[in-house]
Amino acid sequence: MVTNPSDYVTSLAKAGASGFTFHIEVAGDGWKELLKDIKSAGMQAGVALRPATPIETVFPLLEGEEHVDMVLVMTVEPGFGGQKFMPEMMQKVNVLRKRFPWLNIEVDGGLGPSTIDEAAQAGANCIVAGSSIFGSQDPAGVISILRVKVEEAAKKGF
Repeated sequence: MVTNPSDYVTSLAKAGASGFTFHIEVAGDGWKELLKDIKSAGMQAGVALRPATPIETVFPLLEGEEHVDMVLVMTVEPGFGGQKFMPEMMQKVNVLRKRFPWLNIEVDGGLGPSTIDEAAQAGANCIVAGSSIFGSQDPAGVISILRVKVEEAAKKGF
């Protein structure tokens, strides 16, 4: 989470980034210009929201002709690894999946083998996992579990 996401669009595009995700809480009313800049730079655009931010806040970013490609639902407060997964955030994922079935929905925070089913069944199809992978004796095994669970949920239609 950075305070001036527009300051980073050009440099990340030049570095080869394929996507750029910004926090709606920081972008505020400037999100339309930021979205245009991200797309003009050839990147996919994503928007993240913190646990306390209502899901309806991102609806305008999904309903126009120019919309974000992904919504990241934070399942912990941003900034610190190893936090506990907040299962109540899965309601946000569920709302997004039902209203925007085409959308990539990412979840970040506290994801691992013990929480992946809940996230995948709610409709998350992109998973960010740090501590559960890097703290594991078998990182490849954890990645495989996460991938299989998301793929299984997607086949069932979330």
